[in-house]
Amino acid sequence: MSVPPHASILVGVLAERRPATSRWADHVWAVTDVLLDPPELAPWTVLHEEDGTTRFFAGTAELEFFRTETDNLKHNIEAPDPRIWVVLRPTEAAPGMLLQKVTVDPGEAHLFADVGQDQLESLALPAPLLGAMRAFVARHHQERQFFKRKRDRADPEALGRRVMDLDDE
Repeated sequence: MSVPPHASILVGVLAERRPATSRWADHVWAVTDVLLDPPELAPWTVLHEEDGTTRFFAGTAELEFFRTETDNLKHNIEAPDPRIWVVLRPTEAAPGMLLQKVTVDPGEAHLFADVGQDQLESLALPAPLLGAMRAFVARHHQERQFFKRKRDRADPEALGRRVMDLDDE
């Protein structure tokens, strides 16, 4: 029996919309928590409102671990402060944001860092997720030896100008 090439964990995300202190925006968004046992609620369910701040259950997302990408996971779990990243994307539909992605892969998170209007939030990685990542990396990670490619030797004659000899025709 073969080992599956990936694992996934369902997580829930909590987000807040707060009044902005800027005259250029009405409100700001922040991801406040990632839940390991998400409730069965519809995305963007209002959980609490107080003083203009609204807390939402933003929805669920699958964290996926692929055995071919354990290098990035290993770097994250070995960091002094392992992280989980949540990507929110502005939308016209109420309440104005969409839960786009949740990842523990720093390389994947970096791809979203400069994309359009996406908002990338970083939180401390919950201990149970850290344990699951460590187990996955221990089972699937294979150190890859660095291989420096050697260049072909240049042919200096190939770069020179050739004079066409009329006798060659």
